[in-house]
Amino acid sequence: MIRTPRRRREEPLDHAELARLLPAPGDPELSSDRLNGLEEHLMTEIRNLTSDTAPDTSPHTASDTSPGTSTGAPPVGAPAWSRAPRPARRPGRRPVLVGVAAALVLAAAGVAGLAGSSGGSGRAVAPPTGAVPAPVVQVVRGSTAGLAGAVAEISGAAARAELPEPGPGQFLYVRSEVSWLVSWEGADGKNRSYVDEIHPREVWMSPDGDKGWLMEPYKEAVDRDGITLDDPEGGGRTLNSPSYDYLRTLPTDPGLLLKKIYDETGGRGNGPDQQAFSTIGDLLREQVVPPKLAAGLYRAAARIPGVVLVDDSVDAAGRHGVAIARTDEADGARTEWIFDRETYTYLGERTVQTRDAEGIEAGTVRGRTAVTDRAVVDAVKQRPAGLGDAPPSA
Repeated sequence: MIRTPRRRREEPLDHAELARLLPAPGDPELSSDRLNGLEEHLMTEIRNLTSDTAPDTSPHTASDTSPGTSTGAPPVGAPAWSRAPRPARRPGRRPVLVGVAAALVLAAAGVAGLAGSSGGSGRAVAPPTGAVPAPVVQVVRGSTAGLAGAVAEISGAAARAELPEPGPGQFLYVRSEVSWLVSWEGADGKNRSYVDEIHPREVWMSPDGDKGWLMEPYKEAVDRDGITLDDPEGGGRTLNSPSYDYLRTLPTDPGLLLKKIYDETGGRGNGPDQQAFSTIGDLLREQVVPPKLAAGLYRAAARIPGVVLVDDSVDAAGRHGVAIARTDEADGARTEWIFDRETYTYLGERTVQTRDAEGIEAGTVRGRTAVTDRAVVDAVKQRPAGLGDAPPSA
């Protein structure tokens, strides 16, 4: 007798059956530093790719006066960092890297919940290694009162600054102290705000932007000896991938500067005004900016709607000063550029959460930087006199 074979069920297997048939999953572990490094690299590549491929948008003309005061709600870099903004953007010449970086970050995100988990909850039982609780401060209300006078002092000091001029074969050197927000969800399901411990970051860049080096040994994604920032393909520079030589070509008139910024960055970020403010901040954070251009950038920033003066802010080195600031209405993060009260020189940057949002408490300091040295040196990993040279390559 010939039997008709029974057809196999076409319904999907249930979870129990799959668990019986498949081997048990491994327990991969990726540190928060590594994940943050991958995320930072991905976001930088995406921003740079967008800057190279985004369609043109219609020009946006900013008002010559800033409206009203900030929300001043009770209380980042990073950005929003992140937006966060984080360190200066590097040019993205190889779009394929975006796909590779995306795959790495997605894989990292997939296992991040497993690392250090307990009882199958998928939540970390301890904060990321090296992270400390984020400071919480009382947000000082910002106002347009006194903004014009402060900007006049700040731009005047910038124009008079005697900054180093790089020669052939030399490199621009910038040293900073930095700290950025680290997200963490506790075992109880509640978000906690942690930040990197404040640590040094050093960058060397050639004037044309084609050669460079980064040392940030605190970051696991960066070797202790640093990583190259070389861009062997070279190519044109933009506001989102500037070099010192490129900055020297920009107009210094604040009106012309602001128009160029809106024209080139409109349609990106959280609105044209916030993107213009963020772009200027990126140019100032980790660059040696020609004095007259720096003065023009500060005057241009004062014309962006929503920009206010904050009477007191503190950088990553603990230095107090006045600040030019703007709140990103999308997430409530206020970025503050901090200046010395007496000399009006640029000190650093702070990002403070102005309202409860996405599990981040109002008043949380999301990011801090402090520029401690800008100089011209003869080679990468060479430090200015008095700081000593970086360790040689292994």
